Amino acid sequence: MAKAAKKSSKVWATRRTRSRPGPPSNGSPTAIPADIRAYNAAQSGGNKRICDALAGAIVRHLRDAEGKIWHGHPVWFLDGNPIVGYSKLKDCIRLLFWSGQSFDEPGLASEGSFRAAEARFTAADQIPANDLQRWLRKSIAIQWDYKNIVKRKGRLERLK
Repeated sequence: MAKAAKKSSKVWATRRTRSRPGPPSNGSPTAIPADIRAYNAAQSGGNKRICDALAGAIVRHLRDAEGKIWHGHPVWFLDGNPIVGYSKLKDCIRLLFWSGQSFDEPGLASEGSFRAAEARFTAADQIPANDLQRWLRKSIAIQWDYKNIVKRKGRLERLK
């Protein structure tokens, strides 16, 4: 009987280690939240491929981020603070990093009067994988407090 209990606990320990929280590292579409998958599926062929590629990279590299549709577009948050998202524009898909101007990256263009920066794509093969991975790492390390921007009457404070 002791052997059976020992074996049972060993199986349970194996199962627990295999079912880690967070998206799998292989970029499986199941790691992308259902509402974001639906947003991507609603895009035309080329734009869908861009959205799928961006979402896959984001969930692989921002494992602790919560992804959801916010103001009609996919956005990922860390502790309630918007970090990265993308949206369909007339002729492209825009990838937006809320704190991107502080990344000091030549591939990102300033957007708006706060700290956001963007990159625009018209085809999935235009997405620079190495740059995107670096931008996503910087999005964790460099953050401005957009979560409390209304409370602070439009003033941003650096979090990280």
